Amino acid sequence: MTWYPAFEAAAEAAVNRLGPGHLRVLADRLGEGWPEQALRHAVPAPGFAEAAGAMLAAQRASGVPGVEAAAYLRGLAAGHAQRSAAVRIESVWSGPSTHPVPVRATAQVLVDLVAEARAELLLMTYSATKYPPLVSVLAAAVDRGVSVTVVVETLGGARGALNGAEPAAAFADVPGVQVWHWPVDQRVEDRAKMHAKIAVADRRVLLVSSANLTQSGVNRNIEAGLLVRGGTAPQRAAEHIAELQSRGLLTRLTPATQGGGR
Repeated sequence: MTWYPAFEAAAEAAVNRLGPGHLRVLADRLGEGWPEQALRHAVPAPGFAEAAGAMLAAQRASGVPGVEAAAYLRGLAAGHAQRSAAVRIESVWSGPSTHPVPVRATAQVLVDLVAEARAELLLMTYSATKYPPLVSVLAAAVDRGVSVTVVVETLGGARGALNGAEPAAAFADVPGVQVWHWPVDQRVEDRAKMHAKIAVADRRVLLVSSANLTQSGVNRNIEAGLLVRGGTAPQRAAEHIAELQSRGLLTRLTPATQGGGR
């Protein structure tokens, strides 16, 4: 197969966004000669049409024949599926370290996870304050074309449990970051909180932690978490967030709404 770097880069972004299973469906339909509009909607999943459309546009621009493109995508999907099947789990801690028991520090793991994202990055946190190392790597991620979504609690949603600036303000210096929240009027219980603390890179790496995205959370407090590479957990977490967004349970925060929590 002739080398088509733009198409290969787009295919890699697609498998990171869609996962190997959905990419294999796209490859099969492409090999069967489906028209582009039908290909974009071959899988009724959030984000599929956009990711498939970008990959198909790169294929068209590069002049890659459909049969060759389908074969490449099948091989790419198979390789990612094999890699994803191998699950690695590490413990991650904030706070004081103990030399006899080496563990990875939350602050470094979080920065590394953001730095390795190439297509999609999802963060969820209850509280957030400006943490310069995180702001820096988020800006770099946006610059290289990563879609960055941060879901935060709001002062209104926390109902007095959070003080100071809105958590969303921690990301105000990073243009391109999409900030989302759980509107108060979408919460069945009055005291329900947006309390999740996770990070997902390219639907392949998942950090689940008790640490908020604050200086105290990632450095000073004793916080514990798990870093998961491979398996279905990272993709399922990303899919769950996407479904919450598509159902309107999570909505975008704009500068005009960040102060009210609704």
